[in-house]
Amino acid sequence: MTVNDAVRAIAGFFVLASVALGYWVHPGFFLFTAFVGANLLQSGFSKWCPMMTILRKAGVKDTLPEAKASCCAGGAA
Repeated sequence: MTVNDAVRAIAGFFVLASVALGYWVHPGFFLFTAFVGANLLQSGFSKWCPMMTILRKAGVKDTLPEAKASCCAGGAA
C-alpha cells in the first residue's frame, strides 16, 4: 500500500465513521466530516496533506517496488 492509497482509505474511513457518529450519537460529529472534506479539497490544490507526512514518518512508501521498473522506461522508441 502506498501513501496515496493509505490517505484515500483513511479519509474514506473518517468520513464514514463521522457520518455514522453524527447520525447515531450527536450532530456535532458532522463538523469532523466537513473538516475531512475541506482537507481533501485543499490537498487537491496544494498536493500536500498532513496525513501524508504522518504516514511517511510511519514508514509507508510513496511507490511500490514494482512500480519503479516501468515497461516504458527502457527508452525504446
